[in-house]
Amino acid sequence: METAWTHTTVLLSEAVDALLGVADAARQTAEPQSAGQAPVFVDATFGRGGHSRLILSRLPANARLIAFDKDPDALAEAASITDPRFSIRHQGFSHLGELPPASVAGVLLDLGISSPQVDNPARGFSFRGAGPLDMRMDTTRGQSVAEWLAHAELDDILEVIRDYGEERFAGAIAKAIVARRQARGPLSTTTELAQLVADTVKTREPGKDPATRTFQAFRIFINAELEELQQALAASLKVLQPGGRLVVISFHSLEDRIVKQFLAKHSREVFDRRAPFAAPQVMQFKVLARVKPGAVEVAANPRSRSAIMRVAERIGPVASESRP
Repeated sequence: METAWTHTTVLLSEAVDALLGVADAARQTAEPQSAGQAPVFVDATFGRGGHSRLILSRLPANARLIAFDKDPDALAEAASITDPRFSIRHQGFSHLGELPPASVAGVLLDLGISSPQVDNPARGFSFRGAGPLDMRMDTTRGQSVAEWLAHAELDDILEVIRDYGEERFAGAIAKAIVARRQARGPLSTTTELAQLVADTVKTREPGKDPATRTFQAFRIFINAELEELQQALAASLKVLQPGGRLVVISFHSLEDRIVKQFLAKHSREVFDRRAPFAAPQVMQFKVLARVKPGAVEVAANPRSRSAIMRVAERIGPVASESRP
């Protein structure tokens, strides 16, 4: 019997409240050519549909919700939604920029991985269960972690573990992976990688498995998560209508740092000192909130404890569509 993997959506009500809080204002202040059109919202990380279902329950009858997700399992879950206002694309959220300029009243990005991806050993995301060393969010394309490690150079492995896992023992772990490959062949399972890291890293952070940072690093790298986030944030400048909301939930410092710096850059006027008479870069976002889960949610769902939600409102002129 197949296990029904479940997912508890983090900051569910808070995220949807933030996304839809100015839906009417966004429509009223939209560009003249879009006035009267049905409002469009985007759930750029469908996952198991927690946010999407609540959004749909609160949208007006003429609205639309477009979702994105790379995971075939997420698309299978989305197939159970029969609401005609809903559609989903088998794409990562870096494809957000393919939507028309100033066509969207709100974008939600719930980053990281869903509980079914972690809990199902067959997906290879977790060191807690035996499974293939895969970690791809989209299992229909790209190479797995095992395939990459089978040929990656020592310096490349070290750089990934150091930069994406912020692991101070990155050098020792990378050397151990290469030595294992030369002696007994490449790693192929999650348990092999977890044991290798445990044997290499003698100092453990309290309450944290020594393989945590290495698994995080390989997952982020193999799915190009940070690059995709940067592309999606840049695309939000183009697709959001004035008054529309950008809501981003991140789960580790690398993600949140990118979001924080992006919003800081675009939420102030910037003057070019080399051209003192030139017009400044116009503010494009107004930062509205930074929200963390409350004690009740963290107690009920410990995986939410690291979440940070940042909310911003699109202001100023919409960026012109870039040309190749």
